[in-house]
Amino acid sequence: MAISDVREYAHLTSEEIEALGRELDAIRTEIVDSRGERDYRYIHNVIKLQRGLEFGARAVLYFGARNRTAWAIGAGTLAVAKMLENMEIGHNVLHGQWDWMNDPEIHSTSWEWDQVGNSSDWKRTHNYMHHKFTNIVGLDDDVGFGVLRVTRDIPWEPKFSANLLTNTVLMMGFEWGIGLQGVKLNALLPNAEVSPAERRIARAFVRKAGKQVLKDYVLFPVLAGPGGRQAFTATLTANIIRNIWTNAVIFCGHFPDGAEKFTTTDVENETQAEWYLRQMLGSANIDGGPVMNLMSGNLSFQIEHHMFPDLPSNRYSEISLKVRDICARYDLPYVSGPLWKQYLQSWRTIARLSLPDRYLRRTADDAPETRSEKMFAAGPRVAGLATALAGVRKKRDRQPR
Repeated sequence: MAISDVREYAHLTSEEIEALGRELDAIRTEIVDSRGERDYRYIHNVIKLQRGLEFGARAVLYFGARNRTAWAIGAGTLAVAKMLENMEIGHNVLHGQWDWMNDPEIHSTSWEWDQVGNSSDWKRTHNYMHHKFTNIVGLDDDVGFGVLRVTRDIPWEPKFSANLLTNTVLMMGFEWGIGLQGVKLNALLPNAEVSPAERRIARAFVRKAGKQVLKDYVLFPVLAGPGGRQAFTATLTANIIRNIWTNAVIFCGHFPDGAEKFTTTDVENETQAEWYLRQMLGSANIDGGPVMNLMSGNLSFQIEHHMFPDLPSNRYSEISLKVRDICARYDLPYVSGPLWKQYLQSWRTIARLSLPDRYLRRTADDAPETRSEKMFAAGPRVAGLATALAGVRKKRDRQPR
């Protein structure tokens, strides 16, 4: 099942893990001490780009009423603007990556982003629950988002037969899935037995979602005048495209082969160094260039983001070179691959785990989507995890199918 002892799984001693932690602490200190003008220019230039794209898209939709080419250009440009706002700006601003500038316009305490979810409640479910308890089954709601089976540690139920359909719906309306995470809508009922906090969260979601729907599907179509219907359909299309993209980036960072899951017992008395190691083992990167990095909010460096979530996203590229070197020296895997491969593996896991366990060939401790330290129990111990995993794969390839 999921990993219950990170140290044993990683083939590292406590002293080695603490040494690794000190190296990662040094990387963090180096970046913090070097933040400055280039980082300030970067985020402000991205904001200018995003706002320019959105303004241009709205203008094209206004002046290009009933023109199919104008509609396609407007919808596509608006989708790109919404991706940038959600991924490289909103997500990272809300992580506090730019708080050190003390700019009230892009501060984590004041930013409200362009989607139905409430920023303040998202910070609770994401910044705290997800980043502190990354991929821990039972603590991190992002492990399946409460509706999908993505690890065998979640017992199979008949509802998981619809895994593929469920994820298709989640993908198309991903902003709603994220916005409703941690929200109990039944708290809105007059006689619901819920806490005041749960009632507050539900009401805050309804207010924010109502404002977002009003802005996207009433205000802007009305302002578009004769192109109102085109503005409505273009905005709907842009939101769906943005949702699909966000779903792909996030799933590629957490559900491809090699992004490990963990049990609750593994976080008892966890040190900072052990937390670093768990983030490294539980995340995966996406191979790509500058455009991929920008459009993914630099979550193409998911490993680095999970170790340093509050460092400026434009620094993850340089940090990744140092992290790769550390992984090589400590014989640890550094999971990375092209988006199509990572996303395909995520969908394959979702499809596979729609079936009851009795139909699955691999054991629960040695499967692409669910591994544990027990997969090494039958063989001799070797000096590092990457070497050990390569040995397991080689042995498996020699076995008759």
